[in-house]
Amino acid sequence: MTTVQREVSAEQARQVAEAARESEWRKPSFGKQLFLGRLRMDLIHPWPRPAPNPDAEQFLAKLGEYVGTEVDGAAIERDAHIPDEVFHGLAELGAFGMKIDPAYGGLGLSHLDYCRALTLAGSVSPAIGALLSAHQSIGVPQPLKLFGTKEQKQRFLPRLAAGEVSAFLLTEPDVGSDPARMGATATPVDGGYRLNGVKLWATNGTVATLLVVMAMVPKAEGRRGGITAFVVEGDAEGVTVENRNAFLGLRGLENSVTRFHDVFVPAENVIGGEGQGLKIALSTLNTGRLSLPAMCVGAAKWSLSVARQWSQQRVQWGRPVGRHEAVATKIAFIAATAYGMESMLDLCCMLADDDRNDFRIEAALVKLYGSELAWQVADELVQIRGGRGYESADSLAARGEKAIGVEQLLRDLRINRIFEGSTEIMHLFIAREAVDQHLSVAGALIDPKSPIGAKGKALLRATGFYARWLPTLAVGRGTFGGYRKFGRLAKHVRWAERAARRLARNTFQGMARWQGRLEHRQGFLGRVVDIGAELFAIAAVCSRATASGRPEEIELADLFCHQSRGRIAILEHALWHNTDAADVALARQVLAGTHTALESGIIPPPDQGEWVSTWTPGPSTAPDTRRRIPPR
Repeated sequence: MTTVQREVSAEQARQVAEAARESEWRKPSFGKQLFLGRLRMDLIHPWPRPAPNPDAEQFLAKLGEYVGTEVDGAAIERDAHIPDEVFHGLAELGAFGMKIDPAYGGLGLSHLDYCRALTLAGSVSPAIGALLSAHQSIGVPQPLKLFGTKEQKQRFLPRLAAGEVSAFLLTEPDVGSDPARMGATATPVDGGYRLNGVKLWATNGTVATLLVVMAMVPKAEGRRGGITAFVVEGDAEGVTVENRNAFLGLRGLENSVTRFHDVFVPAENVIGGEGQGLKIALSTLNTGRLSLPAMCVGAAKWSLSVARQWSQQRVQWGRPVGRHEAVATKIAFIAATAYGMESMLDLCCMLADDDRNDFRIEAALVKLYGSELAWQVADELVQIRGGRGYESADSLAARGEKAIGVEQLLRDLRINRIFEGSTEIMHLFIAREAVDQHLSVAGALIDPKSPIGAKGKALLRATGFYARWLPTLAVGRGTFGGYRKFGRLAKHVRWAERAARRLARNTFQGMARWQGRLEHRQGFLGRVVDIGAELFAIAAVCSRATASGRPEEIELADLFCHQSRGRIAILEHALWHNTDAADVALARQVLAGTHTALESGIIPPPDQGEWVSTWTPGPSTAPDTRRRIPPR
């Protein structure tokens, strides 16, 4: 047996990713315009007002009652196990079909109501939120909704709406965000394909009966080949769940290592055609990413409730701790951040629901922003609670105190900065979209491999574009006291408009300075994206609070904007005043072994095993650890 390992160059990996991204902009995009220095408030304001949906409200009420009374989140955490009866209860409510069209037995909820449901369920047990999210946001229902045939939908979606669980299998032991190196293969045979490979970190993988699997189809005469998406039966011959993975948090998560050995997949189970797998994965994630910030919003709301109640009751130095400025500033941060995150998420959901805007950048921004800010919220809550924040819920309950698992919250939230695109990958993904206009007109100029003729044509395009665009960055609506309809918040919208133009100027300066090397300036690009996320958040809260007109919301929005502007000021300074180059130089020395003396004086980490596990084709030698939920 030979170990499967695909070696590809950086250029090949880039080409695969570039070919899979959606290159056209058919609809308006607030995010795209933002990075070009245009604060298009008309695309998000007036604040959307979706039509009431009594069926959705009824479902949410039933879901809230069920998870609030029948689901024991502490037991799921303690036992690392979601009970069978919870699967049954959720299925009876229709929770596994929230995003599935009613024609196939689902509820057909909007993105907004779906995310409200995840916020609700996740506040009781983040493991249940992850179960429902992975099943519907990236599992079989979403790819079939976007790319499936009518026959595929009729065959699979009713099963999933009724309570069968699905999973999404892309990652491999040595392949994460670089799918060009994918080792799983699907070899064409009579009537279909033979699937071989090992997939890692498949959320729901141990319980799923239907899988979306990405595998490489070899190119051949008359056959496109490439990364392809398949619907695979979880109980097909040759499928083995070799391990259930255990994590820092989300202990109830059913996450697997799954091996495929000569698994036959019928040709009619291909989604979207050969070579479309990565494009399907990226398109699925455009909306799928909204599920993670939904649970981050739930965590922020839960944190605010705990911080408020605790800080009223806990007395230190003669008064409640919440009245001490050191704690009060943390409470204010949690409250303002919860409002900002919820505003961004709701806006993204409504943009997705009205189908009039391209929201791929906005969805990525809210995923990035929500996962980072929710982690800070949880960290501040630990500090507010002091020693009790570090103590487990069971330990607190053992001495008669409220079983408030803040340490669990911190552990559960940590994965969101990695799930469905790590913060570092999200920075690069959004940055690529942010500079798309520049690359479309001037890409050949900064590409050293472009021929002279292509550079000449690009020079003409770039000259025309920048002659029109650059003057728009000097003066804008925010310069002349516009946006009066935002009342007390107008000052923040004006500031954001000016900041958007500064951001565009800084981005252009970075491109002019580093040209083709800009992609390696990941610190710079990350800050550009983080500034864009903050500006999107300011725009969202100002639109929402203005539409509400409620003084308490306007006060929240005003504080959030001041906090956000402070963060932007730090990021703007760091664009050009940082230690990035020195950091990279020192890291190279560390990697070369120059500073191993710093590692002396400790017992070194264990040396057994591999840093990255390898796998060889063939039948599994491990016991099958799949779990099947018996029918009620």
